[in-house]
Amino acid sequence: MLGSGIEVAADVKQKFPDLRVLLREVRGVRISDVDPRLEEFKEAVCADVKRRFTLEGLKDEPVFRAYRDFFWRIGIDPTKTRPAAEALIRRVLGGRSLPRINTAVDAYNLASIKTCVALAAFDIDKLEGQLNMRFAEAGEAFFGIGMDKPVTTAGGEIVMADASRLVAIYPHRDANHSRLTLQTKNVLLVSCGAPGISYAQLEEASNTASEFVVRFCGGVTTCVF
Repeated sequence: MLGSGIEVAADVKQKFPDLRVLLREVRGVRISDVDPRLEEFKEAVCADVKRRFTLEGLKDEPVFRAYRDFFWRIGIDPTKTRPAAEALIRRVLGGRSLPRINTAVDAYNLASIKTCVALAAFDIDKLEGQLNMRFAEAGEAFFGIGMDKPVTTAGGEIVMADASRLVAIYPHRDANHSRLTLQTKNVLLVSCGAPGISYAQLEEASNTASEFVVRFCGGVTTCVF
């Protein structure tokens, strides 16, 4: 069972005092491979992206600049590992289709595109105990979505973990174990902040993500923390 909220380690707070994370539960979802309504909605969101952004100006958007600056500070090169929303928007502007995973993942990806805020999601029933954010120790195992085999942390990365394992390398890679699948019934949505991203922006992303997930997967938002 998942504990209440997320505990942020004191040394993470000290180094990044304005780093915020917002969590929201959506329970009782029904996830499917594809939904024609969602595919139609994707087209509308992509059309809006092409009206709002250009490839040349994307890196200078204030939200993406904040994520990029944060990435540099935590040792991630944002020209190689893009902030999540920026990467999705770049796909659209480059003429490529959005990835199709399942209706829940696709729905919250669209919320990330709409709000420019990085979002993650976990299967609540795969999490154990209290969720926490901390700096990784050297040699911790992490098996991320899309990886062929686990990797080990170098030490010092910001990670999210439950009582038994790492669930994310923050804020860009989620664990395979707790990913959303067709069997997932209860979803934890995470609005991933960075210094310079306001609580209001995280709240908008959380509201939008839960709205989209409920629209295409059903369920009920039960709590926000």
